Amino acid sequence: MTHPLFIASMWIGLSIAAPVGPIGLLVIQRTLQHGRAVGLATGLGAAVADAAYGAVGAFGVRSLIGALQGARVPLALGGGAFLLWLAWRTWHAAQPPAGAKATAAPGLLRAFAGTFALTLSNPSTILSFVAVFGAMAGRGSPGSPWLMVAGVLAGSALWWLLLSTAVGTLRHRFGAGAQRAVGRVSALMLAAFALWQWAALRG
Repeated sequence: MTHPLFIASMWIGLSIAAPVGPIGLLVIQRTLQHGRAVGLATGLGAAVADAAYGAVGAFGVRSLIGALQGARVPLALGGGAFLLWLAWRTWHAAQPPAGAKATAAPGLLRAFAGTFALTLSNPSTILSFVAVFGAMAGRGSPGSPWLMVAGVLAGSALWWLLLSTAVGTLRHRFGAGAQRAVGRVSALMLAAFALWQWAALRG
């Protein structure tokens, strides 16, 4: 598609997905440990959640927007708890020393569903897409909301495809020690994101 609104929406989806955050850390860690397919499935869960929030903003569902904004605190609490659980799992799933039993790779559906739920619980994602797509919807044609949703899905999915492919290509260069270090740094950063999300509720 070369429609200007689709291209603009794709760039928005790409720009919101690209900054390093909890999902990016999970995609990198899972791609290193379990391969490209699991890493990509992890990212696509976030892409579909991004598109869902893009749809809320694009179609201007005011009652749903109000409900989501009103549920900011429980969503942040639940999302933070989920991040801490993921941090604990990631720490213990880091590449074990030689001779230890490796953890099994998560199924593709499970990897997808986990990041889908995590992205939906992130209040900043809600506010970002509602604001950006709400503003764009006012300038679009009657059929434009679908282009906007398709664009953000394509942009977000493209980022996760590029990231998982790049990390997967370099995966063979990471030894057991490096993979273990990446996993544990990722776990610590996930826990930090969770605590930051809870601390932001006091503002």
